[in-house]
Amino acid sequence: MTAKLRVHTLGCKVNQYETELVRQGLSTIGYEDASGQDQADLCVVNTCTVTDTGDAKSRQVIRRMARDNPDARIVVMGCYATRAPDEVAKLPGVVEVLEDKRELGDLMGRFGVIDIPTGLRGFAGRKRAYVKVQDGCLLRCSYCIIPMVRPKLASRPVDHIVDEVTDLVEAGHSEVILTGIHLGHFGVDWNRNQPRENWTRLSHLLVRLASIPGEFRIRLSSIEATEVTRELIGVMTEHADKIVPHMHLCLQSGSDSVLRRMRRRWSSRMFLDRCNLLRESLDNPAITTDVIVGFPGETDDEFEQTLQTCRQAGFSKIHVFPFSKRRGTPAAEMPDQVDKQLKAERVDRLQELEAELRGNYYRSLIGSDAELLVESVDQDKGQLIGTTDRYAVATLPLEQAIQFDPNTELKQFENRLLQTKIVSAEANSLGLSLRS
Repeated sequence: MTAKLRVHTLGCKVNQYETELVRQGLSTIGYEDASGQDQADLCVVNTCTVTDTGDAKSRQVIRRMARDNPDARIVVMGCYATRAPDEVAKLPGVVEVLEDKRELGDLMGRFGVIDIPTGLRGFAGRKRAYVKVQDGCLLRCSYCIIPMVRPKLASRPVDHIVDEVTDLVEAGHSEVILTGIHLGHFGVDWNRNQPRENWTRLSHLLVRLASIPGEFRIRLSSIEATEVTRELIGVMTEHADKIVPHMHLCLQSGSDSVLRRMRRRWSSRMFLDRCNLLRESLDNPAITTDVIVGFPGETDDEFEQTLQTCRQAGFSKIHVFPFSKRRGTPAAEMPDQVDKQLKAERVDRLQELEAELRGNYYRSLIGSDAELLVESVDQDKGQLIGTTDRYAVATLPLEQAIQFDPNTELKQFENRLLQTKIVSAEANSLGLSLRS
């Protein structure tokens, strides 16, 4: 009888990648995904500990796994498992807690996997495939617990990443997203005590990946503004046929005094300078960001400074988060914690600005070219739906696609890259037509 596996991932793109790696490794020894009401023999839960809510959701998932799969062995990994292994081990059904993600291969080996995978062959359930290129963060931002649970920098071998991306492209993925705990620190662990001319950085990896044959594109996940170097931008410009004009720069606050309390490494002026450098070098790039609202001690003036910085940056998307205490971080113990209602009001105001800025950016794109990755087909609305190179949801009339390639079944349009022109902008999406 085939063994059944059920997995659940909480948190970031890195977690999602690592879960898929374990799932594929276990599939080589006969584990199949449990579906519907199937009882699983083994459950793997990949946890998150960015906030207390992440801890609570992780416990909730583990308990539900135990309840719904009473005879299953439950393995728990992820940042919550690293931070509180004894706490996790006491939860029902848990037979193993993996405290260190660097031991994923050992974990699979204990279950009988002989050929430990060094990369993914495909990414189940995803059109846009994540590729983890490094682990670990050396920073000590005052609100973040992650450097305490993933402190050691570890970059993956370039050849392994090249092989993996090659396999993903051959498996039909038309977009790969490079991700890591601190993406901009790719190669830093190799560069210590090396002369600068021998350093390996993210820009060097991009050059290798852009040389892989096939019709696909590369996107970077979040990166620190200080790591947006002229060298990196130069590579993006030189390989614009493969690397999309989109950067996710983590701002967190637009107030210099709040940035200092956050222990961030730059001023708002430096951040804006990097945004301007991107716009000078790339063709109307999309710049997206994260902002924490209501950091301890945030005054009305400091919040207004954040609004002003966001307006000057001209973001196309802002992920807005109300500050949440994370036990074990300095920010959790800071005085002048901001009232919950005030945080909610500030979230609303920033989201209003985000909608305005997104609208401005989308309208600026009308008349320009866009590369659409088709992710779904809506026959009822007569649309292909997907994501453009500049990270906008967009739609293309289905009749145009059919006229363009009448011999293609509708489902086969998924995962294809289509060259289009932007003809309209709605609040949350772009309207496209095929480029003649």
